Amino acid sequence: MDRQKAGLIAFGIIVFIMYAFGLHIFDAVWSFPSQRAVPLMVLALVGTGIYATIRLGFPQLRYLKHGINVTRGLYDNPEDEGDLNHFKALTTALSATVGIGNIAGVATAIYYGGPGALFWMWVTAFFGTTLKYAECTLSMKYREMDALGKTAGGPMYTIDNALGKNWRWMAVAFASFAVICSFATGNAIQSFTVSDQIYSEVANVVGNTHYLTLKHELWNGFHVSILQFINGIVMATVVGLVIIGGINRIGNVTGYLAPIMALVYVSAASLIIISNIDKIGESFSLIFTMAFNPPAAVAGTGGGILMTMLWGIKRGLYSNEAGQGSAAIAHSTAKTKYPVREGAVAMLGPFIDTLIICTMTGLVILSTGAWKHTQFFVNITATSAEEARQAIELGVFQGRELFNSSLLTSFAFKDGLSFLFNYGDKIVTVSVLLFAVSTAIAWSFYGNRSAVYLFGEKAIMPYLWVYVAFVFIGGIAELEAIWAFGDAALGIMTFPNLISIVLLTGALKGMTKEYFSKEHVPYHKS
Repeated sequence: MDRQKAGLIAFGIIVFIMYAFGLHIFDAVWSFPSQRAVPLMVLALVGTGIYATIRLGFPQLRYLKHGINVTRGLYDNPEDEGDLNHFKALTTALSATVGIGNIAGVATAIYYGGPGALFWMWVTAFFGTTLKYAECTLSMKYREMDALGKTAGGPMYTIDNALGKNWRWMAVAFASFAVICSFATGNAIQSFTVSDQIYSEVANVVGNTHYLTLKHELWNGFHVSILQFINGIVMATVVGLVIIGGINRIGNVTGYLAPIMALVYVSAASLIIISNIDKIGESFSLIFTMAFNPPAAVAGTGGGILMTMLWGIKRGLYSNEAGQGSAAIAHSTAKTKYPVREGAVAMLGPFIDTLIICTMTGLVILSTGAWKHTQFFVNITATSAEEARQAIELGVFQGRELFNSSLLTSFAFKDGLSFLFNYGDKIVTVSVLLFAVSTAIAWSFYGNRSAVYLFGEKAIMPYLWVYVAFVFIGGIAELEAIWAFGDAALGIMTFPNLISIVLLTGALKGMTKEYFSKEHVPYHKS
């Protein structure tokens, strides 16, 4: 069966399942087999990471320096086949992963799992680095060139070209859910986050009854304001102007945007950490102590090491997307003759995303004491389960307001930068805007390549226009159902990628050994 027919059948099956069973069936992807056990998804991702790390001899330690040198451009040859140099391929991938997970994801992990959750985020990043190396090296090895002369790579091509036609169904499943995921979590959710943040900022100034912020009911249960329409149009225009230009324009934009947005956020976080340097030792002590021995929670409120571990692992995976296969699509565009070379570059992603940026967010939340405004702190401090329940329900405990997600990070930044000015939370707002825009831009390429795999080059423009439409939709609507479905799509597309990594680890080990047995000389123009 050819890819187009298989793709149509796959989308037909997905629509049928949604119609017959509803979206709730997809919610189980990240919770199966039960809410009280470690989810199969988490076991599969971490387990595959540990397996690949041991089998490949800890590449994240042995080849990290080489990856840095490649990213610096020491081996860049403009004559090599591909679309982007190593640095732009990395920034394109980072633009999709460095984002809401670094701001809201860390805060959510601490809110529910406590300071120790940060340790388990580090664990997922360490082993996830090997998954990034594996999936990106394999995608480079088995990439194709499309009819327009552009690179076409990713786990779908790895599965199809390396494992053969009998495994095509798995490649089609990956590509189908990658397209869905690009519309949802990679796009509409980012647009909604930006629009909602702008609406909140403007409403704080002019109120909710201003002609811009007043929400009108268009139909039962759906309310929207003029400002949200404007937000949606502006976002759709900005993203459309970039993505219609193709991967080269995407690479040029992310090559500037990713470093700038990281610099703004990291600089602000660094100032807070330096100003609280006397509390950093205590913060690390909290992380390590509560990772293995969190205080007993009030009976009936939940807690313990499983809760801490689970939230750390889940948010770590959400942050760096290691093992999910998405970043491999961006890295497969690199200009190089050596797949392992780009795999070494890809390893820098989890280091930058989780071990640096997420850690800085966590230290800001801990060193400022903002973590005491969380459900976790309520559970370990309340004198009874009833007191904890009421505090969480009211959002106030011992005179402290409780904050979750980006609101917790905003609170920590405002408090941490109060010695300079009272607008530290606006740093988080600006970061949310930049991160969300860059994520939407990068994910358009992931969905684009997945659509090309399924339906050919003729699908590019229709896909991009639908993608831009979803940017607008995200700007005007609350998308809880789409968020849940997008998360499920992200989870489902992970399994084919992990299976291919396990099956091809032997071949990957041989490629790695062969590459590093040679001397690599920096490129010089003649």
